[in-house]
Amino acid sequence: MSKENINHSDVDLTSNQVQQCPYSAYKTLRDDAPVYQDPKTGFFIVTRYEYVRELLLDTENFSSSFGAAAQKAESNINSDHVKQGVKLFEEKGWIPSPTLAGRDNPNHKEMRSIFDKAFRPSKIKELETIVEKTSYDLIDAFINKGSCDWVKEFSIPLPLKIIGVQMGIQNEEDLWKIKISTDAFFHRIGMMLTKEQELEAIEREIEGQHYFQPIFEKLRKNPDDSLLSELVNTEIEEWGRPLNDNELHAEMMADTFVGGSETTTNALSAGIKLLIENPDIWKRLKSDPDKYLKVFVEEVLRLESPVQSLMRTAAKDIIFHGVEIPKGSVVNVRYAAANRDERAFDEPEKINLDRKKAGSHMAFGSGTHHCLGAPLARRELWWGFKAALDRFKTISFSQNKNDFTYHPHYLLRALKELHIDFEKE
Repeated sequence: MSKENINHSDVDLTSNQVQQCPYSAYKTLRDDAPVYQDPKTGFFIVTRYEYVRELLLDTENFSSSFGAAAQKAESNINSDHVKQGVKLFEEKGWIPSPTLAGRDNPNHKEMRSIFDKAFRPSKIKELETIVEKTSYDLIDAFINKGSCDWVKEFSIPLPLKIIGVQMGIQNEEDLWKIKISTDAFFHRIGMMLTKEQELEAIEREIEGQHYFQPIFEKLRKNPDDSLLSELVNTEIEEWGRPLNDNELHAEMMADTFVGGSETTTNALSAGIKLLIENPDIWKRLKSDPDKYLKVFVEEVLRLESPVQSLMRTAAKDIIFHGVEIPKGSVVNVRYAAANRDERAFDEPEKINLDRKKAGSHMAFGSGTHHCLGAPLARRELWWGFKAALDRFKTISFSQNKNDFTYHPHYLLRALKELHIDFEKE
């Protein structure tokens, strides 16, 4: 879909075809309709960098309630799914409460205080050695084969193992069992499933809930030093209680295992694909990783934003850059479109290892809801790419094995698989 043969009224971000490569569609919206109400979904889509930043900082007019995996946003596409899904959770498991991402202050700030402790700099420093070792161990497990599916054998297990360490769940079999449930949640919030697929996904999520529930109960009786134990037992002063079961189950799916794992997986996959497509960048990184790798990480996050968009709700009637947005409207904030805005970045479609203020992208959001796991994600990406640079002399796409397809998803960008060949260093 090229700029020449579409106008903004033709853009359909729910189209699987568009989602495979949405960037020309984003440019069309940025240029022609940077605040645009999509007639199909009813969402107001915001795409320019300055507009996105302004919106994220304006918590008075734009609420985070109904954000992320919001039932309200989802119901605009799949209205008949929602009630049945809630009933299924109610009958067989626990109805997920609003997650951290879907709360406004003061509620958000009060709940975030638990996570802030877990992601303070000293905690990230403690994890760094584990991140480094895990990165090299994963590559060493397949290095002698000369090829691998980078997504399956590296991008998925690295952040999954690290969040497992944080949560005190290091049994390999248990982690992959959890992954089945969190994958179901990942696909469900993408708003691209049929009714039958969505209900099946909820069944898988409920299986995950029944895995976690006895762990919650055990940790209440016998706390340990894991992040999960902190989540279970820390009393939120303003609430006069710790998180309840419904809140804990929501956090397991959203802000911990998907937020803390899936997004980093997507960036690790995107980065290696970009390196194979840009051999000059590979050479420069190989020549001096300490000089260039930090900026490369930021460029990957900017170019292939793992979180393409999230939701906000209009808290009141507002005119935003000339467009009337009624109170209660769902606003789709397109971080990925903002990150390729030529008004904010020179030659935004290119990797620039000398880019000034490379970290000014919106991949981690901005303002109150800036991703609290960003420092850890950056270290995982740095060590993941560093291990590849150290272990691989050359890398290339495996012939006739890749179709470079992405999971259908309205909010996230996730490469299904990436088969690569390499020479050992």
